[in-house]
Amino acid sequence: MPDAVVVGAGPNGLIAANLLVDGGWTVEVLEAQPEPGGAVRSDRGVHPDYVSDLCSSFYPLAAASPVVRALRLEEEGLSWSHAPRVLAHPLRDGRCALLERHVADTARGLDGFAAGDGAAWRDLCTVWDRVGHDLIGALFTPFPPVRAGARLLARLRGASGLRLARTMLLPVRRLGEEEFRGEGGRLLLAGNALHADLSPEAAGSGGFGWLMSMLGQSYGFPVPVGGAGALTDALVRRLERRGGVVRCNERVVEIVVRAGRAVGVRTAGGEAVPAGRAVLADVSVPALYGDLLDARHVPGRVLADLRRFQWDFATFKVDWALDGTVPWTAEKAATAGTVHLAEGVDDLTRFAAQLFTGQVPDRPFALFGQMTTADASRSPAGTESAWAYTHVPHRVRGDAGDDGLTGEWGQAEQEAMADRVEHQVERYAPGFRSRIRARRLLAPPALEAMNANLHGGAINGGTTAVHQQLVFRPLPGTGRPETPVKGLYLASAGAHPGGGVHGAPGANAAHAALRTWSASGLLSRTQRALARRDRRGVRTDRS
Repeated sequence: MPDAVVVGAGPNGLIAANLLVDGGWTVEVLEAQPEPGGAVRSDRGVHPDYVSDLCSSFYPLAAASPVVRALRLEEEGLSWSHAPRVLAHPLRDGRCALLERHVADTARGLDGFAAGDGAAWRDLCTVWDRVGHDLIGALFTPFPPVRAGARLLARLRGASGLRLARTMLLPVRRLGEEEFRGEGGRLLLAGNALHADLSPEAAGSGGFGWLMSMLGQSYGFPVPVGGAGALTDALVRRLERRGGVVRCNERVVEIVVRAGRAVGVRTAGGEAVPAGRAVLADVSVPALYGDLLDARHVPGRVLADLRRFQWDFATFKVDWALDGTVPWTAEKAATAGTVHLAEGVDDLTRFAAQLFTGQVPDRPFALFGQMTTADASRSPAGTESAWAYTHVPHRVRGDAGDDGLTGEWGQAEQEAMADRVEHQVERYAPGFRSRIRARRLLAPPALEAMNANLHGGAINGGTTAVHQQLVFRPLPGTGRPETPVKGLYLASAGAHPGGGVHGAPGANAAHAALRTWSASGLLSRTQRALARRDRRGVRTDRS
């Protein structure tokens, strides 16, 4: 019998399992899909000569994460690669805002939009240099972040701390207008803010845009050599080398609770898998409290709050095998791994407004990935393995375009939406469509089918808006991995600090489980007898 059962073999589940085995526990990971990885997988499903990432691709958060770095995955064969430039935001007139690998280069490019904007960028970087390390430490630990928070406060006494707090709460439109005279810096901040479901006018979007921009400036947007699946492979190898077990095609349908404590799980095949010490759930918040736990084990206040849980936007993705590089009008965009496609901050506001009003956007803001540019192993020389994703409403009320899209996402609607995304790319790269050798469409239902945590194609485990962060994530009064059920921990992106491949939710859950068990000491004789009885119940109870 394992000490812990981890439900879900996404990055958070695998990181949690690795930390538990490092703590001396035996661990079994159960994954519903045929292979591990969750949203961190790759394949050759678009074209046999091209490696395509199924979901996530670029990993600045992993590069910055002390959790990921501590695992030393390079010893498991993982290596990273970078595109020559981090990020590009081209405009149709040929200008291009560039996030470069070096601050001086980024600043020089922004001065081309407006004199003095380079100095403004340097000022933002100076703030990051002063607080970035402690800010990351505070973000990636359970709330409240006592140690990292104390260090951060020590650096930000008085007015400087209040200024940073204001910056973090500003809408990104306002932050860009305060800091930059030209469009370039504003575009870098606002485009990065739209990596989450934050409109340019949303409180906190400025802080998120600044954070992502500074991560890109400091760490780049690296990719695993050979595909996103290489990161998962390294996590699995490390876990199995230390005695952990990963079992795929094992969908968990119930978390078994006895006397208020999680004592195991039951699979769709009827197997009871006991857990000697803890169950860690790398699943969505609604799935945990609404499906896997019997309602009698969930406090009424949690069920009431669950009705207010908000998902982030749905996602529509297209993967391409291109027989040549992308013919960008702004030539420097060809050297960036990530490209943002929108004609200014106003266009981003228009896009977000359509989403919030339930309209399928007619000019979708696209995040475009040039994977061969970032990692030459992804496709033959002179070609490009590429993708783009955009967001769509969960509940479609209308189509801002001319195709009459309803959100049912049948084949005809998928093809029409993919064409719309390609037309958006064509605005900045005329002739792009002529270079398409093959494409794959991943509408919201397909993303969810590949990974149940991506509900409707929501990729962040819940909205990034301030009303569902910190002590409000996943529900008011939480902010920690512990749940109302003893021995059960939330280890998914639904927990603080949220989405992105950084491993913090899994690590926080693992540390909480280890800490709880260490603090409790050895079980008393009576407790041991109760535990044995509970484990027998998990094995025999099929009701």
